[in-house]
Amino acid sequence: MHPPPSTAAMDFSQNSLFGYMEDLQELTIIERPVRRSLKTPEEIERLTVDEDLSDIERAVYLLSAGQDVQGTSVIANLPFLMRQNPTETLRRVLPKVREALHVAGVEMQLTAAVSFLTILQDESVSIHSYTHSFLQVILLHLEHRDTGVSNAWLETLLSVIEVLPKETLRHEILNPLVSKAQLSQTVQSRLVSCKILGKLTNKFDAHTTELTKSVVLPELIELSRDEGSSVRLAAFETLVNLLDIFDTDDRSQTILPLVKSFCEKSFKADESILISLSFHLGKLCHGLYGIFTPDQHLRFLEFYKKLCTLGLQQENGHNENQIPPQILEQEKKYISVRKNCAYNFPAMTVFVDPKNFHMELYSTFFCLCHDPEVPVRYTIAICFYEVSKLLNSGVYLIHQELITLLQDESLEVLDALIDHLPEILELMSTGGESSVQENKLSSLPDLIPALTAAEQRAAASLKWRIHEKLLQKYACLPHVISSDQIYYRFLQRMFTIVMTNNVLPVQKAASRTLCIFLRYNRKQEQRHEVIQKLIEQLGQGKSYWNRLRFLDTCEFIIEIFSKSFFCKYFFLPAIELTHDPVANVRMKLCYLLPKVKSTLKIPADKHLLQQLEMCVRKLLCQEKDKDVLAIVKRTVLELDRMEMSMDAFQKKFYEKDLLDQEKEREELLLLEMEQLEKEKQQNDGRPMSDKMFEKKRRDTKTPTQSLPKNIPISVPGPSSVTPSTSKEIKKSKLIRSQSFNNQAFHAKYGNLEKCASKSSTTGYTPVSGLGKTSVLSLTDDSFRTRNASSVPPSFSPNTPLPSTSRGTGNSVDPKSSGSKDTQPRKATLKSRKSNP
Repeated sequence: MHPPPSTAAMDFSQNSLFGYMEDLQELTIIERPVRRSLKTPEEIERLTVDEDLSDIERAVYLLSAGQDVQGTSVIANLPFLMRQNPTETLRRVLPKVREALHVAGVEMQLTAAVSFLTILQDESVSIHSYTHSFLQVILLHLEHRDTGVSNAWLETLLSVIEVLPKETLRHEILNPLVSKAQLSQTVQSRLVSCKILGKLTNKFDAHTTELTKSVVLPELIELSRDEGSSVRLAAFETLVNLLDIFDTDDRSQTILPLVKSFCEKSFKADESILISLSFHLGKLCHGLYGIFTPDQHLRFLEFYKKLCTLGLQQENGHNENQIPPQILEQEKKYISVRKNCAYNFPAMTVFVDPKNFHMELYSTFFCLCHDPEVPVRYTIAICFYEVSKLLNSGVYLIHQELITLLQDESLEVLDALIDHLPEILELMSTGGESSVQENKLSSLPDLIPALTAAEQRAAASLKWRIHEKLLQKYACLPHVISSDQIYYRFLQRMFTIVMTNNVLPVQKAASRTLCIFLRYNRKQEQRHEVIQKLIEQLGQGKSYWNRLRFLDTCEFIIEIFSKSFFCKYFFLPAIELTHDPVANVRMKLCYLLPKVKSTLKIPADKHLLQQLEMCVRKLLCQEKDKDVLAIVKRTVLELDRMEMSMDAFQKKFYEKDLLDQEKEREELLLLEMEQLEKEKQQNDGRPMSDKMFEKKRRDTKTPTQSLPKNIPISVPGPSSVTPSTSKEIKKSKLIRSQSFNNQAFHAKYGNLEKCASKSSTTGYTPVSGLGKTSVLSLTDDSFRTRNASSVPPSFSPNTPLPSTSRGTGNSVDPKSSGSKDTQPRKATLKSRKSNP
């Protein structure tokens, strides 16, 4: 049809008028079927049902005198009738359903199969009643001439088999089934019989009956030689799935010859058989492992290798439009075969023994990682971690393939790989060994460029969820590469993402990873630089959006660092945001205040508690925004209910305090290791490697649960480190220290998550208890008033700290314009919309 012209461009030429007439004729043609589809009064009368009839009576009437569409509606409503009145439904409605199904069309048959299955799942009737009323109907329609209908009834029957008693299965299903599996029956009948036999076999105990030898196995062997390829394929898949229940004699004398014959003929048969064979090959090799002769073992391995490259030799670089459709369809099947081979690669690694991987399977692994099709590379990326675990000390063999998949042009491949990226990198760094002397990733110089390029590729795409996940996984890097490498190649990038990215989940992921990088940074100068940037460019940034991200960062700091660290550097910059001109910032701070208060210890942090009380009191008295004020009032009640943690070791806070002690020890250990490294460089000019540092922390690991509860645990302050302390005494401290880093970067990062769950429940005293608190100055000196015994020596009081005054940041804020300026207007607290 021609598009309707606009009035301004109306053309009344003869040609145009003819065009408009054609359009009108087409519209007339379209409307004609609509008129013909209207019901006549007689048809409407036949479709009308008395409203006074009950549900059961209406169902019986529609199944008896109604049209097909009405009968289908009744059958779809059958589960509801069974729940409402099962007795009457079975007595009056179900007989009518049986009659209707004899002459029913495809739609009614499919609806009945689904309804029967729903009734079984709803447990509306007992298994005995279901068997008596529904089983024969299901069996009767299994051989329906329509394949879709037959498959629907088959799925229902397979579900019924799961709950039927064995005797019922034997008499009602198995015995009639054997006769239907004969070659004299139709292909569809034999195919259905084959699938049911496989399901039935799982229901019987092979050690107490002779069912598998006397009935099922002979039938499956006969069906595997069927003239119909679909029947042979179904029999083969059933045999593979039942390998575990067959004894060694059956496997070696009956199944193995059959499988060999099936494999030899597969390339001459339909490609669908190759797809099934490639999918089950791993399970097949595992099930027959131990009965292969060396020659048979080699043949199966070569068969697998051939499948891995199937179709690659036919690549000719032609345009798809120039390739015949049948060739394109064949290539799609070949891609499925190679994808299945990638799926089975871990099983085949076990089959050849990981010790023989380099000689037997490395070249195949290389081909799969470089396959031209994304589904194949995606599947091998999913399996990469399993292969790495199997190779153990031989994991170095696939270093380069890791780089290849990290640099893959498809983000789907990258997404599949990074699910287990921390575990893969840890295996790579240790070489699969529990204790090593050096980081083996140092021999892989392309790793860091590949990791940074992967992040940039994800950032440039619209798939922000992949970018978020990648940033979360990068939190493992302190465990596998050096602190300097992280500082110069990753840390600044995380900060840039927090400052400039437009997707909130991505910003938060980058913020948390940045905090972990800061937590395990081994140079005090670098740590202070990062802290200063966080406070000045986020906490004191011109954009309210950046100040919101600063509060997110504070929450991560509380989770990851010790309480003393947060109080020393971030407590005052955080509560200073109670004066923020933007209501959303003040509101978010109110939600964070209970966690902020949980970092305080009394009496050492009494002055910080007074600062907090003063800020809350000002909010109560001066807050003009009604939404913020309501949240402030709720927060005050929560703060009043909190119990304060004391400097002394308390039994009720034992686990939380012990975890915080471990964090402080780890922070102290970082400073001591830095000092030892400087002394070592002065003595012999050789720096201490990160892996030596990791090894010391592993060697000194002591389970916290082993510490007796009646022994107070104290963290040595600056006074405990005298000028006469020797290097040996420092090393002895390391021996007594526990490695929190290894626990934190375990595969599931257990301790960090534990810390997150525990950091929000520590105590507090009522706000009203300090009514006459004097106002303390928010200067650098207020950081230094914390009790020396509660501050780790790793954060020297003499070190200049970032200013806590607002507006001192001199950075150019990319979000300082538009709706994210510093104007005191209230915006919605909802998160910004992310890209879908």
